Amino acid sequence: MRFVLRILKALALLLVLVVIAAAGWLFIRPPELLRVGDGYAAKIVCSNVFIAGRAAEDVLHDDVQAPGNPLLRLVRVSVDRDNDRVTARFMGLFAPSYALYRGAFGCTSVPDGNFEAAANAAPFDPPAKMQANDALWPEGEGIDNPADGKIAALLADAGVAGPAMRAIVVVRNGRIVTEAYGPGFSAKTPLIGWSMTKTVNAAVLGRLMLGGKISFDDDNLLAQWKNDTRARIKVSDLLGMESGLAFNEDYGDVADVTRMLYLDPDMVSLPANAPMEAAPGQRFRYSSGTAVLLSRIWMDRVGNAQAAFSYPHDALFSPLGMTSAVFELDARGTFAGSSYLYATAHDWARFGQFLLQDGVWNGQRLLPEGFVGAMRTPTAASNGRYTQGQAWLAPGGSSAAFGLPEDTFWLTGHDGQSMAIVPSASLIVVRLGLTPSRLDYQPQVLLKAILAALPQPRGPQQQAGSQRQTQPQP
Repeated sequence: MRFVLRILKALALLLVLVVIAAAGWLFIRPPELLRVGDGYAAKIVCSNVFIAGRAAEDVLHDDVQAPGNPLLRLVRVSVDRDNDRVTARFMGLFAPSYALYRGAFGCTSVPDGNFEAAANAAPFDPPAKMQANDALWPEGEGIDNPADGKIAALLADAGVAGPAMRAIVVVRNGRIVTEAYGPGFSAKTPLIGWSMTKTVNAAVLGRLMLGGKISFDDDNLLAQWKNDTRARIKVSDLLGMESGLAFNEDYGDVADVTRMLYLDPDMVSLPANAPMEAAPGQRFRYSSGTAVLLSRIWMDRVGNAQAAFSYPHDALFSPLGMTSAVFELDARGTFAGSSYLYATAHDWARFGQFLLQDGVWNGQRLLPEGFVGAMRTPTAASNGRYTQGQAWLAPGGSSAAFGLPEDTFWLTGHDGQSMAIVPSASLIVVRLGLTPSRLDYQPQVLLKAILAALPQPRGPQQQAGSQRQTQPQP
């Protein structure tokens, strides 16, 4: 019996030593996967608390833990409102990651814990805050027409709207005809667009293109690419996701995209140093790193740091009246053009209306002629799925396969964000939510149902009117 007790005591001691050693390892050298998970949690909680005004525990449970990796259920967060910081730790102890709120520029991951550098990277002279008004949408936030009953019924159908829908806005002939919101969300809630941000970032670049400061054919885009095969990469190659740069966009594990977003304070570093895997223009590679490079390039072309920080607001958001838009920067001061734009569903729809009108707003051309056309033109290397302007023609299948109009094009984002633009129907459908890809929801189902429910044009004159590239009228 004594021998057995000695064995049990030895095993218990060994177990304690193993636990201590494991804890020490997690404390001193936490695995990258835990750091990514904590970085993701800190960033998402920070943005939703400080921008959207949501409760931290709700965001942690609903946005971070419910749809994600099971390990995320062991993450704990704390919000320091005095210093505008969020900290996330695995099991409340290990792999601490941080996010910092910087006012008009939203939140940023601070993976190195250098809050001083992150604070100093954002300007102290942010763009002036715009105020919404009660004029009719899109001039203001007013809605004058009762909701279309047929479409409202569709949006109430979870099978059509999709799991965990948070906002749907339907725009026809330049006016909101129906909208719906999930529990806890409203027309005033800023929501993340994830990769829909890429198309907005491309439009910001297009504003510079209108002023002649950049063009599709520009090469030698980064100083570090000088005397390098990467110097041959053109702006058009980046816009079409055909740069030839290697980049791993797999969100299931630690990959290039998650390292860039949650482990590197300078998001430009990883894609800018990526090797070439193909000649420019020869291979389609969907890459969030490409969008961040475009941010850095257009910011450099603005020519003045302060002006660059204000440029999205001054050149795009203010003219369109996107009063809620918050375009976030990384910890070193580059706009996260791949992922991090928060805006209300009304403001996302404004951007869609802007593209529907070929980049014209209130009679003023804000994008070069042909720029929106590039957003609707497929690239050969993507087999017709992606376009020349950071947008999709066929996410998850061709329009024809779903019985949709041929001129439909899309903005799409992680976890079920989508915007369908159908010029021939003068229609925009914005759908935002938290719908992981594993649920196999396809927004084409929603769009097809809405198209079928719309009243048909009365005649050739109305059809012609829907094609005019002008500011909508009541």
